[in-house]
Amino acid sequence: MKVSIERSVLLKAMSQAQSVVERRNTIPILANVLIEAEGETVSFRATDLDIEVQDKVKATVERSGVTTVGAHTLHEIVRKLPDGSQVVLADDSTSGRLHISTGRSNFTLATLPREDFPIMASAEYDVNFNAKANILRRLFDKSKFAISTEETRYYLNGVYMHVSNDENSNVLRCVATDGHRLARVDADLPANASSMPGVIIPRKTVGELGKLLNDDDVDIAVSVSDTKVRFATSDIQLTSKVIDGTFPDYSRVIPSGNAKRLEVDAAEFARAVDRVSTVSSERSRAVKLNLDEDRLILSVNAPDNGAAEEEVAVSYGDEQLEIGFNAKYLLEIAGQVDRENAIFMFNSSGDPALITEGEDSSAIYVVMPMRV
Repeated sequence: MKVSIERSVLLKAMSQAQSVVERRNTIPILANVLIEAEGETVSFRATDLDIEVQDKVKATVERSGVTTVGAHTLHEIVRKLPDGSQVVLADDSTSGRLHISTGRSNFTLATLPREDFPIMASAEYDVNFNAKANILRRLFDKSKFAISTEETRYYLNGVYMHVSNDENSNVLRCVATDGHRLARVDADLPANASSMPGVIIPRKTVGELGKLLNDDDVDIAVSVSDTKVRFATSDIQLTSKVIDGTFPDYSRVIPSGNAKRLEVDAAEFARAVDRVSTVSSERSRAVKLNLDEDRLILSVNAPDNGAAEEEVAVSYGDEQLEIGFNAKYLLEIAGQVDRENAIFMFNSSGDPALITEGEDSSAIYVVMPMRV
């Protein structure tokens, strides 16, 4: 194999590949990227046995062939090469080495046989549909902060993507929760997606998916089965196993009777929470909200550190309420609000709060209170 690729093109492909590859591997071949050159394209494939990414790029192929080489090492080499350079990859199968050269720089890396590289079996997908990249990005970006990191509740370690019948119309919905906060985000249901099985897409896959969704106008081909999900553009294909578990009935924790309504400038609220939480204890991160007529007082009282208080102008016309929250959770939710104002709906100091972005109910957030 001998190919010549522009450095920026190669770097983008290797960045995608090396991020899938785990840093520590007990199976040597899983540290490698599979490079296949044929015609006018070179494909780069990497896997950790749960996720597989394949990126096809245009290149000058002098000699077709296949090899595998350490993904992280090749990525670091390409990253440090000068911008605009042409990189030549030449595989010498007899010596088991890949030669990388550009200008006056020359590198030689050990390779492993391509026969050892595991290819994820192509599944029969139950449903195939297309969705714009910006729609999928919104669904995942607004929900992923609430993914649980608790390994014992593995079925919460991802985003639950499914079709939901919401107010007599079907929507494509993504939900994530860790038991302390919940995010539920809806989008119009794409054509041909109505019979999609609900799947829990793992945290790592959601992170990798972000790299496919940069260009708003690109159509993403989505394929879903009970065990796998695939997202593909004309150049990149990301295939992932889904979490084998049952996502809990999240609708039971979304409050429906909260009547106390607070409207606040989301950015101003976030800045105020950030300021007062500076003195909160690292362990609890507790902040108290004291609500009265068109007035919100945020306060923190940490005996070991000190105290803080700030008043924020709000729209609130219900009875006085004191309620406490984890400052980190409030900041994460406020950070998702695209509109100017956030609306909080409360019931009592012991009940979860419901947050929306203005009057838009296509994205809702729930956060549990804490005792302060």
